[in-house]
Amino acid sequence: MSTAAPLSSPARVLVVGGGGRENALAWALTRSQGVERVWVAPGNGGTAELEGCEQLAIAESDQEGLLAACREQAVELVVVGPEAPLAAGLADRLRAAGIPVFGPGADGAQLEASKQWAKALMQDAGVPTAGYWPASSREEALAALEAQGKPLVVKADGLAAGKGVTVAETMEEARTAIEEIFAGRFGGEASLVLEERTHGPEVSVFALTDGERMVLLPPAQDHKRIGEGDTGPNTGGMGAYAPAPLLDAAGLEQVRQLVLEPTLAALRARGISYRGVIYAGLMLTEHGPSVIEFNCRFGDPECETLMPLLGPELAAVLLACATGRLDQAPELSIAPLCSACVIAAAQGYPGAIRKGDPISSALQPNASLQLFHAGSRREAGGTCLTNGGRVLAVVAQATDFDSAFEKAYTGLSQVTFEGMTYRRDIGHQVRSR
Repeated sequence: MSTAAPLSSPARVLVVGGGGRENALAWALTRSQGVERVWVAPGNGGTAELEGCEQLAIAESDQEGLLAACREQAVELVVVGPEAPLAAGLADRLRAAGIPVFGPGADGAQLEASKQWAKALMQDAGVPTAGYWPASSREEALAALEAQGKPLVVKADGLAAGKGVTVAETMEEARTAIEEIFAGRFGGEASLVLEERTHGPEVSVFALTDGERMVLLPPAQDHKRIGEGDTGPNTGGMGAYAPAPLLDAAGLEQVRQLVLEPTLAALRARGISYRGVIYAGLMLTEHGPSVIEFNCRFGDPECETLMPLLGPELAAVLLACATGRLDQAPELSIAPLCSACVIAAAQGYPGAIRKGDPISSALQPNASLQLFHAGSRREAGGTCLTNGGRVLAVVAQATDFDSAFEKAYTGLSQVTFEGMTYRRDIGHQVRSR
């Protein structure tokens, strides 16, 4: 770190987005040193319950509306939660107006917005990742599949809200996935990436970066499948825990050296000053870590799991990333605790869901127990209703995972809504009971 005086923390912060990730970010920022006010746009049914937080009815896609709000409220830092506004250039628009933004510009957001672009960058940088074949037409994709003669992973090239990946078990399943992408299922101009299948446990690593330097957060592991025993359709994530024991300090340092630093160098070589979070979704293969995908934002529900572990320096660190001065930031303290997160989803998720059911909660959040809203909305009269697939996240911290998950599930038992769906085995890899 620099010998210069540490950067001061922003007093007025805007969080862009309306999910559980943004609820958790806003909660953590209200607890940061020096922060006086946090706005969330558009927020959700739980935003108003956060002390020191205010909801703004501005869509995350409304760049001019968000810019006007920043000027009106004298916002000193914007933290962009979701990938879509980043890919659409929201950070570029705000930075052009002189507002510090934690989140990459549209050029850096290609890490997530284009699988083909990201794979090419990894190849150039020597980052370990599965072999791949890009295709911009149905015929090209089917020919590449037949040439390999085995099932491959099929990934839609652009943003697909986490639903554009098929890990094919058979050739026919791979062909069907290709046909769906080129039939326009995910919108836009269809293209894809075919990938070799790799094997091993998965883990997520998050790097906060100012484009030159980085701070790594504890590794996290989430549960994508809807069913217990990690069965059934993929979801956005039914729960998570951190720190994931799969990566110890030496393993995390290996990820920094093999994956994150070469990626950041490759971005700089392309003239991209990447200021935000790099999410590396990794598979720990027998040959070492291999990148499954990059995201240009915090994962969800990993974000809800990690935020309670981060210290009061968070706002200052995010501002330092946004302004290219991470060397002047205070050191980010991380609590030596286990954090457990369980998602309560709507009936039918991840398919057609029911909405509009009243949410009842007797849970009393405290220093080691949090309730973050995701798919909820609040009526004029104050009633909170379900309004999405993943509705709530209950998160708890303790000195061991057994105690953390016991606390999280006890908290979840105090929350109810019609059709509430959740897994009872989140964290089974690290629990003994």
